[in-house]
Amino acid sequence: MKILVSNVGSTSLKFKLCEMPEEIVLCTGKVERVGSEDAIFAYKNLQNSFETEITPCRVPSYTEGIGMFTEYLLDPRNGVLQEIGEIRAVGFKTVAAKGYNGIHEITGEVLQAMRDYMPVAPAHNTAYLEAIGCFREMLPGVMFVGVFETAFHQTIPAKRKIYSLPYEWYEKYGIQKLGYHGASHSYSAGVLTELFGSTGKAVTCHLGGSGSLCAVSDGKSVDTSFGMSLQIGLPQNNRVGDLDPYVIRYLEAQGLSEEEIYETMTKKSGLLGVSGVGRDLRYLMDAAKKGNDRAQLAIDMFTDSILHYIGAYAAEMGGLDNLVFTGGIGENSEYVREKVCSNLGFLGLVLDKEANGLPNSAGIRTISAPDSKVRVLVIPADEEIVVSRRTYEYYTEWREE
Repeated sequence: MKILVSNVGSTSLKFKLCEMPEEIVLCTGKVERVGSEDAIFAYKNLQNSFETEITPCRVPSYTEGIGMFTEYLLDPRNGVLQEIGEIRAVGFKTVAAKGYNGIHEITGEVLQAMRDYMPVAPAHNTAYLEAIGCFREMLPGVMFVGVFETAFHQTIPAKRKIYSLPYEWYEKYGIQKLGYHGASHSYSAGVLTELFGSTGKAVTCHLGGSGSLCAVSDGKSVDTSFGMSLQIGLPQNNRVGDLDPYVIRYLEAQGLSEEEIYETMTKKSGLLGVSGVGRDLRYLMDAAKKGNDRAQLAIDMFTDSILHYIGAYAAEMGGLDNLVFTGGIGENSEYVREKVCSNLGFLGLVLDKEANGLPNSAGIRTISAPDSKVRVLVIPADEEIVVSRRTYEYYTEWREE
């Protein structure tokens, strides 16, 4: 059974076509920097080892990115499908929908619940609604399944989930920490359990264009840096992260409109806003090497925020056994990993610099020294396999009913 997984990020698209339940990946596709003139498109056919990358290319929206992938998917020479109808289900790494956590068929009601949470996740839900609409036109009658990012964080205890607002707001409006990147954090937790029998007290760092940290104790999420929205926690590529809410009121008093403030917070802040260079860490690293102080400041703010949450979670859990780096930055940035780990010596963490310098192609690897009291790992993210498994399970159960 062929299942297509679509992972729609705030600035990216990732695809995997899987043969289930064998978990054979037939092909992959990826678009980075969606919405820009210098996007990167990549496609790989794992059946004949064909791969291509087009950069820079113009990908103004998610619809164009999906169209590029589909062309390669059906290409007579290097595609893996003779017709698009061979796909039986599409699984989405959906973000947030009011009243929906876990795994759900994407019905009209679920789509409306996603629209209802547009104020909570405007960048992500807008992207997913566009992508789902595009796929619905391509694949009428196919089951669409949403594996919601909030599911893994349902185990966070009330003392860390509920904000210190009137309790009635939690009861009436559902104001609470929801948490995101659940597929990635749960995948890392699963790998730790497979390798060592338990996660122990772990912090998983999903670092990419969008980043979050998760405190995991015995396989369960007990805290995370995202809140009800994705506008808190680490500085994101172009989103603000932690911010005193009264800054908004102050800016309104200075004459800025609410629309202008929120537009800036969601699209022109974070690494982009501080550096003035760009939202991609690779751009900032190049600029910093050339002496750009603002680029270096943005990088320092980013790594310091990661350090802040690791320290807080180690205190909450009463120690730290495992620290995981995953996601595009977590897997590829030797600099970020070393910068963070160099400040964690008080926990007994000792980094193996040679292991830390290995390329991402080295796969899952331990980068802490043998005498380190905290084990540090790089675990390449595979959110798509989590979504594929959950989609297959849901589809199979539906067929049996």
